[in-house]
Amino acid sequence: MALGEVAGAVDAPAAPAGGGVHTAPSTAIAAANSAVCHRPPRRRSGACSPPGPIVPGHEIAGIVTDVGRFAVGCLVKSCRECESCLKGEEQYCLKGNTLTYGGIDKDGTVTQGGYSTHVVVTEDFVVRIPEGIGPDEAAPLLCAGITTYSPLRRWGAGPGKKVAVIGLGGPGHLAVKLAHAMGAEAAVLSQSLKKMDDGLRLGADHYHATSDPATFEQLAGTFDLIVNTVSAKLDLDAYLGLLAVNGALVNVGAPAEPLSLHVFSLIMRGRSYAGSLIGGIRETQEMLDFCAEHGIGSEIEVIPADKINEAYDRVLASDVRYRFVIDTSTPA
Repeated sequence: MALGEVAGAVDAPAAPAGGGVHTAPSTAIAAANSAVCHRPPRRRSGACSPPGPIVPGHEIAGIVTDVGRFAVGCLVKSCRECESCLKGEEQYCLKGNTLTYGGIDKDGTVTQGGYSTHVVVTEDFVVRIPEGIGPDEAAPLLCAGITTYSPLRRWGAGPGKKVAVIGLGGPGHLAVKLAHAMGAEAAVLSQSLKKMDDGLRLGADHYHATSDPATFEQLAGTFDLIVNTVSAKLDLDAYLGLLAVNGALVNVGAPAEPLSLHVFSLIMRGRSYAGSLIGGIRETQEMLDFCAEHGIGSEIEVIPADKINEAYDRVLASDVRYRFVIDTSTPA
């Protein structure tokens, strides 16, 4: 199934996510839902090249027969021996991890993802979906949720802290929900105010338009943490100016163009500029448990498999609030 063709769900009950033979105990999951993030549409549009026909999907929620509800995120393997893996940070595996789809496994095969009826995954990379979250609204948490939860936790979002989220898209809307649930004073920094009602409903205390130059004057020195969820080229110095002393701007969006900044934007107020990549398996389970405790799920639009190409076009046009989720029981 090439991405240039109909990118629907496929019936692949014997195909292991992660490519080749699993030497560790494995779990077969009947996939119920797989969410659509930006990566597959960008592959189809040519922004990044897949290594041939591929089954996308790394936000997978489903059932292990007679056991319960489980999920698979962005990773299916790591060395589990290096310093990062032993700390529970498999996403930073020093020997290289294996992505759920589009990665190269140790036997040279290309990994295949969750746009399928079944996946087989090494059990250490499977997480449990707690009661209180439906599989459909849980699926986007496996990428967008953990991508924003991890930096919020690491940089101490909580009571008494002012947190800003750049962009109210798939990751951004979850970042707002999570920051609010952690007790932080949350703000959204968006190009315009057209999503302001949504932002406030999702838990933001404030909503600001970055297209208005006055925003950067009014908010100078305000935030303890800014999480940037967009993949566009930004004026980093302008956004760094919004940080309080010792504040941090953390990128989880990945723009294609190089970014630049003036180092004095950092050193004159002790500010930091950092990046963060998804989260480890242990932290992903922690995130799911936190979301269940606080009633957090993704805002979703469930689609049948034969609407995937249409969904891809809408994702690239930013015409989704806020994540498409494929019902993998539907025919392609």
